[in-house]
Amino acid sequence: MKILVIGGGGREHAIVRKLNESPRRPEIYVAPGNGGIAREAHCVPIAATDIDALVAYAVEHAIDYVVVGPDDPLVLGAVDALEEAGIPSFGPTKAAARLEGSKAFAKDFMKRHDIPTAMSRTFDDEAHALKFLQTAPMPIVVKADGLALGKGVTIATTREEARTAVRESMSEGRFGASGHRIVIEEFLVGPEVSVLAFCDGQTIKPMVPAADHKRVGDGDTGPNTGGMGAVAPIAMYTEELAKECMRTIFEPTVRGMSAEGMPFKGCLYVGLMLTQDGPRVIEYNCRFGDPETQVVLELLQSDLLDIMEATTNGTLAQTRVEFSDGGAACIIMASGGYPGPIECDHPIDIPQDIVSRVRVAGARNDAGSLVTAGGRVLGVVGTAPTLDEAVDLAYADIARITFKDAHYRTDIGAQHIQRATPVPTAPLEEDAPGQGGPVLVEEIRN
Repeated sequence: MKILVIGGGGREHAIVRKLNESPRRPEIYVAPGNGGIAREAHCVPIAATDIDALVAYAVEHAIDYVVVGPDDPLVLGAVDALEEAGIPSFGPTKAAARLEGSKAFAKDFMKRHDIPTAMSRTFDDEAHALKFLQTAPMPIVVKADGLALGKGVTIATTREEARTAVRESMSEGRFGASGHRIVIEEFLVGPEVSVLAFCDGQTIKPMVPAADHKRVGDGDTGPNTGGMGAVAPIAMYTEELAKECMRTIFEPTVRGMSAEGMPFKGCLYVGLMLTQDGPRVIEYNCRFGDPETQVVLELLQSDLLDIMEATTNGTLAQTRVEFSDGGAACIIMASGGYPGPIECDHPIDIPQDIVSRVRVAGARNDAGSLVTAGGRVLGVVGTAPTLDEAVDLAYADIARITFKDAHYRTDIGAQHIQRATPVPTAPLEEDAPGQGGPVLVEEIRN
């Protein structure tokens, strides 16, 4: 069986690793891949956003199944184009991918289906947004409507910070067309949890809960990044809380997408805030998260290929999806200066005995050796019977890996290891303020 994986980051490396474990022994091609993936699969020099070239390659080389990794090709309609060419694939259609492609669409969708989220308002006009900020309560969250590589969110603690975020997005073009429309929403308080779930349009099966670490510095300081590390599972996401989220968030999302004629298939990522008033959705993604994928797939015991095909075929209800009871941690090693300007082409030294625990994100091959080629360079993964042991293993491996100006956080997973008891959350009540989804931000209360 020939599989084409679209993408070239640490997430795709993790997917390739797990697919290679399938008893069906697929032959894997990756477009465009990276220096690490090239050692385990056939890399094809086609950009993940070149939909026409990807479809032509899949047809010409008799690819049996395609796994679309990043958000961009999904939002551009990669699955639709592949299906039109008669090639089954893993991921949502262009219409369904709007859950991630447009935050305004996602907010309106949640409002229509009574899915709990932060109260918000969408703006297409900068002057109106700035006028609203004159009286809005602080802190507040400013989000670019479209895709922004995980960096389109500003948590503003002052009005000046909020105004700067609006101007940078709407008139200064920091996020290009993705920032011409913005969403301003209520600032929620509570721990964040990422829950990824397999979907086939009707059935949804959540994976183990994970926690991403977005800010570049220890103690959650500095600017947002694409993710500096992740751990799974998360103790505070109890079985009771999981059932509540299934009832109030996951099932309504799948039912709503189906009812609106765009059934969601593939991997649905739900970013949750566990507030004192109950869980709230802070974002949807239409694909595997990065770096959450690196830890979640490490704990998956079932055949990933079987599960992916089940999401495409509508047979997920009859497909085994099981995870181990252990813990997993992924620590990102980044180039110096990330998420700002960086230098590339620095040699990377990874001891051979730990190569299997490294997921390559931003590196290329140079005369047979790996050199840096991006902001996030490597994801170092540890798995163990407990989460604290997994974190210790990952950091022990990092101490043995070197490249010039390497940067990483030293506190990934710390809060989840130290917390002995779950964070209390109040159950959602029928008339709880904000439960019905987003409303005008004028209704946000201090």
